[in-house]
Amino acid sequence: MILEYSIILIYSIALLLIFMYALAQLNLLFNYLKARKTPDTSEKYDFTNPEEIPFVTIQLPVYNELYVMKRLLKNIAKISYPIDKLEIQVLDDSTDESVAITAKYVKEIQEKGIDIQHIRRDNRQGFKAGALKEGLKTAKGNFIAIFDADFLPQKEWLLQTVPYFKNEEIGVVQTRWGHINRSYSTLTKIQAFALDAHFTLEQVGRNSQGHFINFNGTAGLWRKECIYDAGNWEGDTLTEDLDLSYRAQLKNWKFKYLEHVETPAELPVIISAARSQQFRWNKGGAENFQKMMKRVLRSKNVSLKTKIHSILHLLNSSMFTCIFLVAVLSIPMLYIKNEFAHLKIYFYVMSFFVVSSLIFFICYWYMYKNSYGGGLKNFFKYIAAFFTFFSIAMGFSLHNTIAVLEGHFGKKSEFVRTPKFNIKTAKDGWKKNKYIANKPSVHVILEGLLILYFIFGMYSAFIVGNQGGDFGLFPFHFMLTIGFSYVFFKSVFSKA
Repeated sequence: MILEYSIILIYSIALLLIFMYALAQLNLLFNYLKARKTPDTSEKYDFTNPEEIPFVTIQLPVYNELYVMKRLLKNIAKISYPIDKLEIQVLDDSTDESVAITAKYVKEIQEKGIDIQHIRRDNRQGFKAGALKEGLKTAKGNFIAIFDADFLPQKEWLLQTVPYFKNEEIGVVQTRWGHINRSYSTLTKIQAFALDAHFTLEQVGRNSQGHFINFNGTAGLWRKECIYDAGNWEGDTLTEDLDLSYRAQLKNWKFKYLEHVETPAELPVIISAARSQQFRWNKGGAENFQKMMKRVLRSKNVSLKTKIHSILHLLNSSMFTCIFLVAVLSIPMLYIKNEFAHLKIYFYVMSFFVVSSLIFFICYWYMYKNSYGGGLKNFFKYIAAFFTFFSIAMGFSLHNTIAVLEGHFGKKSEFVRTPKFNIKTAKDGWKKNKYIANKPSVHVILEGLLILYFIFGMYSAFIVGNQGGDFGLFPFHFMLTIGFSYVFFKSVFSKA
């Protein structure tokens, strides 16, 4: 009896937390829709006046980026901005042959009269945060633009973003990520789906109401004064961007998010790369919750509503833990439901929480419609995309839960970069990539066992109860089976 009630308690708490997160997403949707109707009246620099054009430093933190360095540097060299007010720093921590290739292209760009420096360190202390901090020591610019190696900013990018710093309260300008290989595979499509939701619904929804948002690590600009005032880059979490973002906003710096400025980038095309990226993001989110929660709650300059959104924002990755618990406990709950008749009312109440999925469905539809357009045809495409995304996201729930728990309990790990591929459509373009992890994680074995577990869950629907089964959770277990099967088989066979 104690075991059964413990399962019920944990299951109920997880459902309640997911519901609270869904309500927060719904609030962000309302904010998003309202923001789209509100004209932008931001104060901007007048770039027709040379006296108002500020000096900008572009930082390119790279580490063993053999396949994309040429593309990156070639693209950055085309950035439109007064040459006498632009500096480019290639912060190269590489340990392979890409160093020589980078040096070659840097020299070629220097010969064109562009101020570009190839900056090397003796160690990777602080990882990306350490490289950015090191570059900042010699950066000439008052504003620091940051691009990861897989990003390809448009030629007019600086002209579209720098003017917003006319408002001296703004410490960061962040732009929306685009995806040059969105349609490459199912894996890239579901990654794009999730990122599009973040870069529309969440970033606009929070920023438009003055709630805390995050610099996304790339495709954005910092005011150098803001970085120093917030305490500079720190490498004690795996998401240094989220860390510095919160420290800056707690110091009352404002962030400006530009949905209309898209910065194209390459999505990971192989699941081992996506897994390493997901692990870093989710673990880093949990680390930052532990680091920032008390500071946010104790701040006298932050409104109650912003504090609530901030805590849920920092707990974003922890939702995977709730999803995983609901998934694993749903099968015992199926048997408890059919053996404890006196709990009938409880299960009627719990069925209400299916509304969480409905809220997510509605919220993501607006995101999808914004990207692809409305209409009945696109709505049916969206239904397929939503259930594919939801299934595979649940398939990642064990992997991401482990990352989250490591973050909350303070287990430290190395910053594992996401390998880049420099491909858009060529199906065989990634197979010889030297950076691919050849051995699947030990977690994959557990994911394989969970496939069997959720197949058992579907089978259980036919055998429980006295009236021909209970199929209420059958669709849920079916989606879990599909999701874990996808993650397991792609991980084992390393195919994109």
